Parts: sequence; C-alpha cells; structure tokens
Amino acid sequence: MRQRSIVESFNSAIEGFLYVIKTQKNMRFHFLSAVVILLLAIYLHIPVDQIMVLCCAISLVLILEMVNTAVEHTIDMVTETYHPLARIVKDVMAGSVLLSAVNAFIVGYLIFQSRVGLDIGVGLLKIRQSSWHLTFIAVILVMAIVVVVKLMSHKGTPLRGGMPSGHAAFVFSAWTIILFLSQNNLVIFLGFIMSLLVCRSRIKTRVHNIWEVVVGAVLGILLTAMVFQLIKI
Repeated sequence: MRQRSIVESFNSAIEGFLYVIKTQKNMRFHFLSAVVILLLAIYLHIPVDQIMVLCCAISLVLILEMVNTAVEHTIDMVTETYHPLARIVKDVMAGSVLLSAVNAFIVGYLIFQSRVGLDIGVGLLKIRQSSWHLTFIAVILVMAIVVVVKLMSHKGTPLRGGMPSGHAAFVFSAWTIILFLSQNNLVIFLGFIMSLLVCRSRIKTRVHNIWEVVVGAVLGILLTAMVFQLIKI
C-alpha cells in the first residue's frame, strides 16, 4: 500500500470530519453549539485557562460523535443481520456521547456561572451597548446557518455552489446591518446596489441559479434583522 503524503492525510482527515457533519444530525447540532458557545466565551472575556477547559470538553463531545459514527459504520459493514451484541456496542457508544455532552454542559455552566452569574439581562445589556459585537453575532449566525443548510442539501460545497448562496446571504446581511446602523440614505442605497451586483455575478458565472441567490438573500436579511430586533431593541 502506497504511503500517503502529509497533504493527503490532512485531506482525508478533513473529508472524514465533513462526512460526519453532512450525515449526522447530532454532529451538526454539537458543532453549531460549540461555535456559539466559544464565540460567547470570547465575547464575555472568559479567562484563557477556562476557555481551554471548555475547548477540551467540547472537543471530547465532537471526537466521540465521530468515533460513534465510525463504530456504527464498521458494525454495519461486518454484519448485515441483527445481532444483540452489535446493538449493545452501538448503545454503549451512544451512551459515551451522551455522557460527554452532559460533562460539557456542566463545565460550561460552571465557567459561565462563575463569570457572569448567568444573568441574561446583564449579558443582553452588554450586547446592546456595542453595535460591533451585534454585527459580529449577526454575520456569524448567517454564515453558520448557510453552511449547515448547504451540508444538509448535499449540493455544492460549504464555500462554493449549492443551496443557498453564501455570497448572497453575506452581502444582504451586511446591507441589513447598514440599514439598521446608518442614517445616510445614500450609503444604504449604494450598499443595496453592491449587494445586487454581487448576486448578479454569482448568477452570471453560473455558480448559483436565481432561486439559490434569492433564498440566500432572504436568509441573510431575515436572520440579521432577527438578531437586531431581538437583541438590540
């Protein structure tokens, strides 16, 4: 068997990670939750040592979810008939994922509770006082949802093609942010025109069709508006 290069090994590892995200609903939930929690930890200025502990707890959940998928596929490959021991192995692996998720929840609770006392009102007040953080949250949410929808549709890649258009979602999310924060009508109008031009380029180069661009634009506008309406107002 030919020895693989380092680049090929990295590509295989990335493909394996993406496969689990594409095919496993629980993995998508865990991954999105991890992104949101880590962003929140950074925003709240959680100490680095506590973030490291949080990363370890989150990584354990993701790793066990991947191992669980590998074990399930191995069992299905070895036997095509029902076997009680195979069921036990799958249940034990699922139990390990559940246990790691409970552990991550407890770790997260202790870290955030010790830092902010889990006072939701104070946290929302901090967000209201900073439009930059609000903008950051809106953009991250839009792009995360776009990637998940792309993976679930099994069309294109997270960065190119597929439903919906990530470029359309991003530019119209940015335009919605300008709409909320700017008092200059000319800037708002120019932002809208630029967004339309970006969408037109995606259609003209046949990376996306009109429907994918429209869905991406609507998704970007609605999610960004939701963030500003629920948090800022």
